[in-house]
Amino acid sequence: MLATWTHIGPAVTAAFLASLVEAVEALTIVLAVATVRGWRPAGLGALSGLGLLAIIVVALGPLLEKVPLYLLQLTIGILLLLFGMRWLRKAILRSAEVIPLHDEVKTFSAETAELRKQARRHEARLDWIAGLASFKAVLLEGLEVVFIVIALGAGRGILGPTSVGALAACLLVAAVGVVIRQPLARVPENTLKFAVGVMLSAFGIFWTGEGLGVPWPGTDFAIVVFIAMFLAVGLAAVEVVRLSRTESFT
Repeated sequence: MLATWTHIGPAVTAAFLASLVEAVEALTIVLAVATVRGWRPAGLGALSGLGLLAIIVVALGPLLEKVPLYLLQLTIGILLLLFGMRWLRKAILRSAEVIPLHDEVKTFSAETAELRKQARRHEARLDWIAGLASFKAVLLEGLEVVFIVIALGAGRGILGPTSVGALAACLLVAAVGVVIRQPLARVPENTLKFAVGVMLSAFGIFWTGEGLGVPWPGTDFAIVVFIAMFLAVGLAAVEVVRLSRTESFT
């Protein structure tokens, strides 16, 4: 049972944190739409995006059951590793101040300005354009959430717990967004992305090995070791990149 929780705990945590990041980014666009044109097109666009995501999830469920377990584990492992390393790489570069931190307030301002610019050109079609912007934001960010949830939960019978973790994050962000009606600028997004990158990379290594038939020592406990390994390497990489950047300016 303890070994099972060493797998479920990190998986649910990764799903929650990843969904939190994606939901914050989607909320920024939805709020920009609501600010320019009101909550009706923003809400309709967001709900349409959620509806399409639900259809995709329902359609993928039966298909996954027909894929051999080892092939599913190997494919998901490789994709998770690539996905996680992409998040981790960007988080490392942002932590080392090589690339700027993601600024939700700046994104909100840019999206609002773009929508207002379109309003002057296409006043009659603004509701449609605004709703489409909200739809695209929810759909694109939601697809990443769906992928992460399925990747973390498929093959081990924990699709339910990872889905609950993702849903909890999305509902939390939506509730806070509706109450304060402004971008969640204080969310430590880069820290969350760093943590998610570490976890997804760790699960990627684990699942790839499972698909190849590697007998991991300690079975599910290996995930904790991989998380610690990627965390140590990631933190060290931040210092190395920061130091090399400092030396290049001296």
